[in-house]
Amino acid sequence: MHVRLVKSFDFEAAHWLPSFPEGHKCRRLHGHSFRVDVVVAGEVAPEKGYLMDYGEIKAAIEPVRAKLDHFCLNEVAGLENPTSEVIAAWVWAKLKPTLPMLAEVVVHETCTSRCHYSG
Repeated sequence: MHVRLVKSFDFEAAHWLPSFPEGHKCRRLHGHSFRVDVVVAGEVAPEKGYLMDYGEIKAAIEPVRAKLDHFCLNEVAGLENPTSEVIAAWVWAKLKPTLPMLAEVVVHETCTSRCHYSG
């Protein structure tokens, strides 16, 4: 049986988007309550009955979340232009070594705006 597991985490952060045109509201410093969905996928071993422990996913996420929560994202190495797209790829790069079954990262910038990244 093939399944996809999702574990979410939240972080609060400020950023500005230097690649946006002068005068655009996103070019100014502002903040978001971000939510990130981390998706792992694979085949469930019949003898186990599960793909992986959600606690393993949470343990992999925590160091990444700690680098983002209550920071100005532009000051985080690799996030100098912290668009949702760049954040999603950055989170993927940080998680993939410890979560080889990583299938997707979804960054929710607002309640109605998100970016899906699949490596």
